[in-house]
Amino acid sequence: MRPLEILLAGLLAAILLAPFFTRRAIVNILPPLALIVNIAHLWLEGYRWQMIPLYGLTAAIAAINLPTLFKADSANERPRGWRAAASILTFILLAVSTALPAMLPVPRVADPTGPFQVGTRSFVLTDASRRELYSGRDEPRKFMVQVWYPASPTADNFHAPWVNGADVFAPAIADYLNLPRFFLDHLTLAKSPAYQDAPLATETKPYPVIVFSHGWNGFSAQSSAQMVELASHGYVVVASQHTYGAMVTIFPDGEVALNDPDALPEDMPEPGYTDAARLLVDQWSGDISFALDFMAEQNEDSSSPFRAALDLTRIGVFGHSTGGGATIQFCGTDERCTAGLAQDLFMTPVSEQVQERGLKQPFLFFFSQSWREATGSKNNRLFDAFLPKLTEPVGIAAILGTRHYDFTDLPLLSPLAPQLGLKGPINGKRMIEILNDYLVAYFDQELKGIPSPLPFDDSTNYPELRWEAR
Repeated sequence: MRPLEILLAGLLAAILLAPFFTRRAIVNILPPLALIVNIAHLWLEGYRWQMIPLYGLTAAIAAINLPTLFKADSANERPRGWRAAASILTFILLAVSTALPAMLPVPRVADPTGPFQVGTRSFVLTDASRRELYSGRDEPRKFMVQVWYPASPTADNFHAPWVNGADVFAPAIADYLNLPRFFLDHLTLAKSPAYQDAPLATETKPYPVIVFSHGWNGFSAQSSAQMVELASHGYVVVASQHTYGAMVTIFPDGEVALNDPDALPEDMPEPGYTDAARLLVDQWSGDISFALDFMAEQNEDSSSPFRAALDLTRIGVFGHSTGGGATIQFCGTDERCTAGLAQDLFMTPVSEQVQERGLKQPFLFFFSQSWREATGSKNNRLFDAFLPKLTEPVGIAAILGTRHYDFTDLPLLSPLAPQLGLKGPINGKRMIEILNDYLVAYFDQELKGIPSPLPFDDSTNYPELRWEAR
């Protein structure tokens, strides 16, 4: 819950307790104060439907108690038993009313730990050299990218939304979780630590570039806690929104492209499924390539905010799930990839050529415990066969107590995330700490030449990590 929401709930609790412990004059102040806090909350933090019971309770308590401001104390006395019964009943209502916004909070990504503040911008990219595979129209490939970067925000810059187009995205993710479509409307209120369109920080440019590829039915900001952390440590991070593979893609002109389930049909028998998966990931690998081409153009464009700010000789690539497969595919076919990292890597879509040839770049692999320990997993068999073909593996670890979506921001949606299948038993803040610390340490080592303070084969600092022999 947000600060004024917590304050409002606290004031309502105080109103119920105060008659038993304080003088009437003090008790009479609390209802109008709660009303003022409610109005301030609506003005400063914004309305959300989860707060409706608390709004109603505030109004009811105010309506009952405000008249006592104009009456003598003697006229307001009621039997103590009546007051106790009314307070108990109201406390039950307050507990129920507070539970709803507590269970569905406005997600908040923690501030990054690096020396830089962070800015973010979004761009529409159109690759005329490739045709769109999934729109049903003969048209060039078009997708969005979101960029996070070290910034020097001014007073005119404001915090960016957690996810662009949240009014469209929120019903889509509710559908995905089999929830009522209005259930996550409050995501429009969620903000990122990054500042929208803030000026680039120029003190230490040029900056290495890192490209991120989301998972199937994911989105570019699905792991924004990791994006802002990397940017705060001096990286320009570019995340593609893979149109028709993402949950939903919203273009600035209002066009909306939903996920196409036929692009990765779960019920298709082999070899059709693998063929479809490889076609999809080949497209995503092309998106990574074109995003880097675009950033190279931005680096040369005198009107670009990234003019002469990018070191494109130092490029990291990482991805989650299907995006991890796209990362392997790209790094196996494009020499611009300096170092890679994969989270819950989906190996099936990686081409036979790359699986046979292996990789020459350093790579770090993180798996959720549920993903790595899946019984009879074809994905694990393919990965284990792939490992000996890696020239410079850095490390392979499973993170204990985790599930597939623990690598994303989605566990921030609710304390009920485990029941929704969005996280494992691991503490969410601890998971973000592990990922952020290792992401920065790894890319600092491979892209900046700074020796990692964290080992890639030892769990002393993080006992949740179960490293595998390389």
